[in-house]
Amino acid sequence: MPVTRDIAASYRGPRTVFRRLLSMGENEGRALAILMAGCAVTFVAQWPRLSREAHLTEQDVYPMMGASLLAWMFIAPLIFYLLAFLSGLILRVFGGRASGFASRLALFWAFLAASPLMLLNGLVAGFIGPGGALMLVGALWCIVFLWFWLANLRESGWG
Repeated sequence: MPVTRDIAASYRGPRTVFRRLLSMGENEGRALAILMAGCAVTFVAQWPRLSREAHLTEQDVYPMMGASLLAWMFIAPLIFYLLAFLSGLILRVFGGRASGFASRLALFWAFLAASPLMLLNGLVAGFIGPGGALMLVGALWCIVFLWFWLANLRESGWG
């Protein structure tokens, strides 16, 4: 199934999609590709906000985009790997039986599956700016991301 269909299917049933991803076997390359795709989408989602900030502050947008590229494509993956490791440890403390790969894939897939809302967040930040709409979309992204991540962890650790 294409990734876009899997993302859409995650909004209907995240555990079903994640179960299918786990059934494909452990492939660290696939997990890294999922993480990097999520980071790339998030980097692109920052462009409208960065353009707005550059225009309002009369700065050059390219250094801002370079910093965002560094943050999302090089630093964020390391943070995600650390977060996945810690979530796997917490799962084991509470009796979960998820492998390290399943813990990583649960987080990485939740991040990629929630990325359409990150794109919407970027558009709202760029075109509307700070305010209630941006807070609402940001909160919606957080809720969906946590829903996907917890459902994936449940499927990998107790399913």
